[in-house]
Amino acid sequence: MKKILNDPFSYAEETLRGLCRAYPQYYRLAQDTTRVVVRADGPIQGKVGIVSGGGSGHLPIFTGYVGPGFLDAVACGDVFASPSADEMATAMREANGGAGVLRLYGNYGGDVMNFDMAGEMVEFDDISSTTVLLADDVASAPLNEREKRRGVAGMVLTFKIAGAAAEAGLDLDEVTRVAQKAADGCRSMGVALSPCTVPQAGKPTFSIGDDEMEVGMGIHGEPGVKRGKLRPANDIADALLDPILADLSLPRGERVTVLVNSLGATPVEELFILYDRIADRIEDAGLKIAHPLVGRYATSMEMAGASLTVLPLDGELEKFLTAPAACAFWKV
Repeated sequence: MKKILNDPFSYAEETLRGLCRAYPQYYRLAQDTTRVVVRADGPIQGKVGIVSGGGSGHLPIFTGYVGPGFLDAVACGDVFASPSADEMATAMREANGGAGVLRLYGNYGGDVMNFDMAGEMVEFDDISSTTVLLADDVASAPLNEREKRRGVAGMVLTFKIAGAAAEAGLDLDEVTRVAQKAADGCRSMGVALSPCTVPQAGKPTFSIGDDEMEVGMGIHGEPGVKRGKLRPANDIADALLDPILADLSLPRGERVTVLVNSLGATPVEELFILYDRIADRIEDAGLKIAHPLVGRYATSMEMAGASLTVLPLDGELEKFLTAPAACAFWKV
């Protein structure tokens, strides 16, 4: 294992401390915690608070997207491990400005269990809360079992849209509705070319040949739907896009936003090669791309590979997607 670290068992805490020291205009650690990152000027009184949480190792998700127009607080666990219910409850209390709190996070068993417990814990503080789960990974379950799908890079778009809705002053029910609409629309698919190494484990999360790729691989190393020989970029783009378009069944003329994301090690140059093909295919399908994003938005440590997310846009979602926001990892 070659990593720049001190103690593998302090990896999460040292990362979060460095993040908050590097960008104090956006982030601070909650008092008496090492795992809860809060909006620097929060909580905002009268605004719906939005919290998320999950394992470390995915920056900018989750903690990177804290700030005006985004999330209000995030609880972060060890690498690829859920935060505790106590940490999630702390995040909810820190995000509470008196208008209730939305729990917005990916569909993973440990996160669901602990966030449900946290919601029950903060009820004693008279904090009302709702939940929206991201389940956008088309590789992890068929459409008729969508509740079993994993949450992946669609979280980025949903964080942005929900955050803008809360910033605009919508109440908890309306922010939840908007977030659910965005979450329901997102479809994602990823391809892995290499594993990553969890610091505490000190070994790769899986093995794959130098000339192989796995389509549908999860961001924690969960198995994909197909492993085969590494293919040219256009073939990889098609393998990511085809199941998404089939799942969405969009009519010609629909507007969509597209997120082409590096899982960690893949350089942005290669993402642009993928996007070139994806844009051609989407336009050939009679769809209009609006506000595309290409870069490193949701990673899996140093895994080589990429993911594609497509979200159909109506006027409401597009308005909130393009509304002003500020954090260290958002440039649109």
